[in-house]
Amino acid sequence: MSFKIFVGNLPFAVDNNRLQEEFSQFGNVESAKIIMDRNSGRSRGYGFVEFTEQTSAQSAVEKMNDHEMDGRKLTVSHAKNQG
Repeated sequence: MSFKIFVGNLPFAVDNNRLQEEFSQFGNVESAKIIMDRNSGRSRGYGFVEFTEQTSAQSAVEKMNDHEMDGRKLTVSHAKNQG
C-alpha cells in the first residue's frame, strides 16, 4: 500500500527527479509525478508523491507545507481519493 500526497504551487522548472529528491529525505518515495499540460507539454504546477510508509507521508506534509522552493511556497497535503 502506498500513501499519496499532493504538492501544489510547484515552480514550473521542477521535474519528476527533483520532486523525488526533495521528498526522499522523509522516507522511501515510491513515485513522484509532476502533472503536465496535454497541449503545451509544460508543468501545471502541481504533482503527487507516493510513499511506502504513512509516517513518511505525514512527516512530508508537516515539514514541506509552506516550505519555499525556488521562491514559491508549496502547498502540501494528503491526496484525496478519486472516486
